[in-house]
Amino acid sequence: MSVLVVGLSHKSASLGTLERTMVTGDALGKLLRDVAHADNVAGTFVISTCNRTEIYADVDKFHGGVAAICELLARHSGIPPAELTPHLYVHYEDRAVQHVLAVACGLDSMVIGESQILGQVRQALQAAREQGTLGRALADLGTHALRAGKRAHSETGIDRAGVSLVSVGLTLAAARQRDARAAGPAVGAGVPAGAVPAGAGPTPLAGLSLLVVGAGSMSSLAIATAARLGAARIVVANRNHEHARRLAATVGGTSAELSRLPAEIAAADLVMSCTGAPGFVISAEAVRDALTGRPDGQPLVLLDLALPRDIDPEAGLLPGVSVLSLEELRDARPTSLPAEAAHDEHVADVWRIVAEEFAAQASADRAARVAPTVVALRAKAAGVVEAELARLAGRLDDLDARSHGEIAQSMRRVADKLLHAPTVRVKELAGSPAADSYEAALRVLFDLAPEAVQAVVRADPGLVPGPDGEPGSQRNSRPGTKPASQPAAGPDIREAP
Repeated sequence: MSVLVVGLSHKSASLGTLERTMVTGDALGKLLRDVAHADNVAGTFVISTCNRTEIYADVDKFHGGVAAICELLARHSGIPPAELTPHLYVHYEDRAVQHVLAVACGLDSMVIGESQILGQVRQALQAAREQGTLGRALADLGTHALRAGKRAHSETGIDRAGVSLVSVGLTLAAARQRDARAAGPAVGAGVPAGAVPAGAGPTPLAGLSLLVVGAGSMSSLAIATAARLGAARIVVANRNHEHARRLAATVGGTSAELSRLPAEIAAADLVMSCTGAPGFVISAEAVRDALTGRPDGQPLVLLDLALPRDIDPEAGLLPGVSVLSLEELRDARPTSLPAEAAHDEHVADVWRIVAEEFAAQASADRAARVAPTVVALRAKAAGVVEAELARLAGRLDDLDARSHGEIAQSMRRVADKLLHAPTVRVKELAGSPAADSYEAALRVLFDLAPEAVQAVVRADPGLVPGPDGEPGSQRNSRPGTKPASQPAAGPDIREAP
């Protein structure tokens, strides 16, 4: 089996396309089950965030796996294949392993080095585990990816300045607020995101009032970041007021009922929303109502970090109102963000960690491949010993039990000693590229039939359920096992842009 990744991200698709492909909750569970039951797929997990939707699969055929996953992603997103395909990329085998390691380390994020992706990868693996679609190979790969991500943040300084999508968004929103104030009442909407300076030093939110809508993990990060960046006032609004109250209390802020949203917007300089709601939480009409309670010309900046979007883009057309979305954050390239220059010097260190974990994963894969040969070799030796003992017992009728036992023990010791050096050597070489050739030599020298090696790997075909749920079929309908009739895939590693 081989690892395949089919996906799209902020690098290959627009925010609108990402919004349509994002899957959560019941929709995520259904996608996982559909992919796991597709032809050529033995296991799967899905990473779906505001930055990416990626399907990881354990497949036995490259082209068949790609075709099935692309068709399912198009069907679940409602995007026609011809429209979706140009935004997709494909990684296979080694390239797929490298990709997931880089993703977990934050090297492929919109904000390089951000740590939220590590938790999102962990949640993706857990969701697949709960649905029964993960499989051993992908579980092992996920463990390596999580370990790489943890090492990236503990052994390097890539996130030392606390850089994250939230910190970048809040810093840019504060800068836009200050620019709008400096430019006067005529400036508000339509300020190019890429032209926004990075704010006011280490405390860019100093003197500004922030309203955070939502009480999830992103909102928790937002209020902690806002407090660190010097916000003068923090208010948390949420449908569950108790959750909002507890979250606000962690930074000495206040909470509000969601019904008071227009009044709280009127009192804020910055509004950040990330709720995960299916529709707009902040409508253009609610913002228009809020403006009536604000002094004329006082700018308002709305930061939307949700996908699907929480804030109606039409609100940005109102006088004095500016809306920052994920798409604008992707295009923004502020040069003086606190961590922008600092993290660059640590990126090489993180790539070294990716290389180390990639080597560890490759070593584990090679070790797993040679293990069946070692088992088959010892099984053949044991069979030869038992056959000779049976022949000896037939020829020496007067051999007593004690003598028979001594002879049997001696023969087994001889077999063990003869096999000791080659089996130890193949285990030592298991983590190196030479393992495959050495393993092949052992199979030839000891005349190990391929079916003897496979016999210690595959389950009895009679135990594998068929499409109707009855045992006896060669086709595997459960994730985590390989159809006995299908050979392992071996195409060249390919990558689509």
